Amino acid sequence: MANKPYPAIGIDAGSAWTRCVICTVEGDRLRFLGAGAAESRGWNKGRVSDQEAISECVRAAVQEAERMAKTPVESAVVGVGGITIQGDNTRGVYEFGHPREIQDGDLGYAVELASRVQLQDGRLLLQVLPQDFTVDGRSGFRNPRGTVCSRLEANVHVVTVSVHDHQAVVSAVQQAHVAVEETVFEPIAAAYACVLPEDRARGVAVADIGAHSTEIVAYDGEALVLAASLPIGGDHFTSDVAQCLPAGYDDARRLKEEYGCAILGLTSDSVLIEIPGHEGRPPRETSRRKLNMILQARAEELFYYIRGEIARAGMEQALLEGVVLTGGGAVLNGMCDMAEKELNCATRNGLPVGIANWPEEINDPAWTTAAGLAMWSGRLKLRRVGRAKKGGFWRFLGR
Repeated sequence: MANKPYPAIGIDAGSAWTRCVICTVEGDRLRFLGAGAAESRGWNKGRVSDQEAISECVRAAVQEAERMAKTPVESAVVGVGGITIQGDNTRGVYEFGHPREIQDGDLGYAVELASRVQLQDGRLLLQVLPQDFTVDGRSGFRNPRGTVCSRLEANVHVVTVSVHDHQAVVSAVQQAHVAVEETVFEPIAAAYACVLPEDRARGVAVADIGAHSTEIVAYDGEALVLAASLPIGGDHFTSDVAQCLPAGYDDARRLKEEYGCAILGLTSDSVLIEIPGHEGRPPRETSRRKLNMILQARAEELFYYIRGEIARAGMEQALLEGVVLTGGGAVLNGMCDMAEKELNCATRNGLPVGIANWPEEINDPAWTTAAGLAMWSGRLKLRRVGRAKKGGFWRFLGR
């Protein structure tokens, strides 16, 4: 029984693509078994518009992954993101009444007090992420268990989401005959897959660039200090190209993917590219420079707002490990270069690490969130049977 393998499955129900990753936990390692993807339907500007269509996409991605893994999917950890996400710092105060040693239960109760925030109507508490503790006015304790005090304060970051959007995604997955083990803010899952604990200790941010929104988290040591969402994503780059060239949407997306770059000077900007004719009109030519100027303007805007969120968290000078880009929008040529220019820190693409047999063909930032959700699922399974421990691939989770 001790060596029994456990399934670890993640579903990233994005607004452009729905992805499913199936792994198995074998002892102290996580091994890849299968993956599937389906083009998403049922979304409108990053919000759920057709729950049944989303369910069909989930079912298609899951079935493809099942065929590859040769194992059924019964439950999964599901990612949640979008423009309704909000993150805030809060504090819980636990007065003991008289000095005594802090026990494990005291830490949990202080965090629970901090999580009892009064939510606006239509908001749901998605995740509660402890930062540190303050003991009798002395701050900065990561684990003060055993310390004698009379007043314990828990500092936490809470992530909230629209009840409607959260329930729509959960219901869509359940309609696809998959039980939802837990829902996780997507860039937190992405960070689990591509950021090591030692990177978090030196300060790092993850920007998950989706089709309609970009979600951001920032870590200062083990503490998550920022969780935010911006209403800018990869589809905005495509729409800009379609409007400014002009071109049809599908043609604009192809031009962006084949010839586009988020910063001028990295490609042969003087080269001419062909814009396909539309509604009987003949093809036209334009310079690659014009295409890249359009993409650069949108990239500058995106990273301007990301810089603002990082500054709001007081981390603009503290990201010693820089910024990690994940999501389908991160694969656009030049995005890391533009991020370094605008954010003034090192930037890299976030790729999944710590999963044995991870295929080269999906070693891509677009798959990082789904990989992280599968890692989260594996950790949940082992916690339930009391087998989670330090070492092995768990060092990548840092929990």
